Amino acid sequence: MTKDDFKNVSTLMLDYFDGLYQADSQVLRGVFHPNLVYVCATKDDPLYLDLEQYMARIDAREAPAKRGDVRHEEVLSIAFVTPRLAHVTCRMVLMGRDYVDHLTLVPHLGAWRIVTKVFAYQPKEI
Repeated sequence: MTKDDFKNVSTLMLDYFDGLYQADSQVLRGVFHPNLVYVCATKDDPLYLDLEQYMARIDAREAPAKRGDVRHEEVLSIAFVTPRLAHVTCRMVLMGRDYVDHLTLVPHLGAWRIVTKVFAYQPKEI
């Protein structure tokens, strides 16, 4: 891992959070690998999507920003396993749910991209 790798992944995560908050599929396409695998690991809500299926869902949702939802997100860890494999764990509150995401990143066309997104959620506690 280099300082540039850490900086680039950190910037990618800012775009990831912003794309989700704004429900902006164009921003999100810039952080995801074209062969994205999207998996929901929440009990009784198994879901497996590819990039196009996920972007269709993003395009169909009302943006949390438009509803005025408060933003809360954080990167819990960034780990560079090899020079071509990274893992990010993050947490966010979005659409009334508390999410924990496990993201696997690989280089694609000279930039880090999220190739797997495996997550679980629970209702946001009041």
